[in-house]
Amino acid sequence: MANVKHMKWWGWGVEGVSFHHDDKPYLVPFVKKAIGVDLNAPADPPLVLEDMPIPDPMIGADLLAELTSTVGADNIASDAMDRMVHTYGKSIRDLIRLRAGDIPRIPDVVVYPADEAEVQAVVDTVVAADAVLIPFGGGSNIAGSLEAPADETRPVISVDLGRLNKVLAIDEESGLARIQAGALGPDMEEQLGSKGWTLGHFPDSFTHSTLGGWVATRSSGMQSDKYGDIADITRGLRVVQPGKVLVVRALPSTSTGPSVREMILGSEGRLGVITEVSVQVHRIPEERVILGYFFPSWEAGLAAMQEISASDATTSITRVSDARETQFSFATRKKGKGLSSLVSRGLMKVLQHRGWDLSQICLSFIGYEGGKAHVARNKAIVKSIVKSHGGIVVGKGPGALYDQKKFDMPYIRDYLLVRGAAADVSETAAPWSQLQTLYTNTVAAVNRAYDDIGTSGWVMCHLSHSYHSGACLYFTFAFRHDGVDPLAQYDVVKSALQQSFVDNAGTLSHHHAVGVEHAPWLEQDISAPGVHMISGLLSSVDPKANFNPGKIIAK
Repeated sequence: MANVKHMKWWGWGVEGVSFHHDDKPYLVPFVKKAIGVDLNAPADPPLVLEDMPIPDPMIGADLLAELTSTVGADNIASDAMDRMVHTYGKSIRDLIRLRAGDIPRIPDVVVYPADEAEVQAVVDTVVAADAVLIPFGGGSNIAGSLEAPADETRPVISVDLGRLNKVLAIDEESGLARIQAGALGPDMEEQLGSKGWTLGHFPDSFTHSTLGGWVATRSSGMQSDKYGDIADITRGLRVVQPGKVLVVRALPSTSTGPSVREMILGSEGRLGVITEVSVQVHRIPEERVILGYFFPSWEAGLAAMQEISASDATTSITRVSDARETQFSFATRKKGKGLSSLVSRGLMKVLQHRGWDLSQICLSFIGYEGGKAHVARNKAIVKSIVKSHGGIVVGKGPGALYDQKKFDMPYIRDYLLVRGAAADVSETAAPWSQLQTLYTNTVAAVNRAYDDIGTSGWVMCHLSHSYHSGACLYFTFAFRHDGVDPLAQYDVVKSALQQSFVDNAGTLSHHHAVGVEHAPWLEQDISAPGVHMISGLLSSVDPKANFNPGKIIAK
């Protein structure tokens, strides 16, 4: 069988890797106070594949034989495990439905093409049979971009691009690399790094997501302040469509009418199968450092991030957490020992003496990359700005901890889910002038939603991905569900949050895509004529809706 790495079918990450609180003594009382859940209580029993109501594949013998002939018998799968892995993404909705045995439409077969020629043959076969094709990368999507429509009666084929995982070439003079779309983040960086290069793109899902998936969902990485979002990084594309390959050449800039490159970015597999991406790459920097900072308030932190974005400083990361997320970060730390513990306690006493309200402290991380002189100069600029807003530098320790924990949140979410709590994230972007209002109103909307469903809940936020005109606000929320219909409760909270985004000058999503999860707010975001334009594009390229139907817009 194809040697492709997958996450476990029932949660985030690979088998044997999970979160635990045993070495985090502050987390149990924090969670109990915040959402009323006891982490020491027994967890729900693990899911068992054999207990899942998995229907038999609905695919004709002729189509199955043709697909098998194309990719080879070792690279096609219709067993329960492979089909379940490719059924959903990894949203909290997906995981709750799995735990309820709710799998209305599962792929009938999974194919693993070896190259673009095999992808072309698969696409032509599927379209000729009027079946459904869903491209699959790492399976990390949390917007419902991978699931087949529940009422789909045609055969559903999941096309896993995991074998297309190579860096094909690097144009060192231009800083451009050609990379196959199925390359996972770590594998791609290892191949680039061996030659002294980096893509610089590190989303939360980095370990378990692919380049093609990043392009298809308009991903952003933690270091986008320096390297740009995937839309900035992507220069060229190869996309397989029925009977042809769409080619966007890797050029620095063009004036060739409406941008075809932009049409593919964020298209979620609806315009074809991305097989190769030409991307900007950068030499691995001489120095990379992330420093921690404290601000006395969220307002001070926001103002500092805005000033940094307009200054001469060039940072790789500008992030600040609100007081609630800062409290959560403190609660997830291990018990301090020796000198570091004494320093932490001493610092808090100093800040309290200065008049800081310790419950309102906001933790910030700011990253720097480049030559030593460049890094030193930028650290000095930022230090002056931070100081002017009442903040202080707290050194490399918090930054190192951030680097270690930056991919942990999905594991924590899964840990809470089996202990009676639903947790999720939603993010948006808005102009600087609107961020504080958006933040205040969204927190209020989520708390009202908790009151409406009669449960204990928590909402927290951080700013990330700064731009000249604004920034991304990334919200995390968690609540104790009733164990009866957690999805109904989740929908109340999620809807309140998303509606607050568009009501307060934000977008429905900054980097998690539309999928089906965010589609109800698309018209409010881009207007009815905008939705009409997208509908026209999709129907002209894919008139029979063979490519991942139902995503972005329902038709």
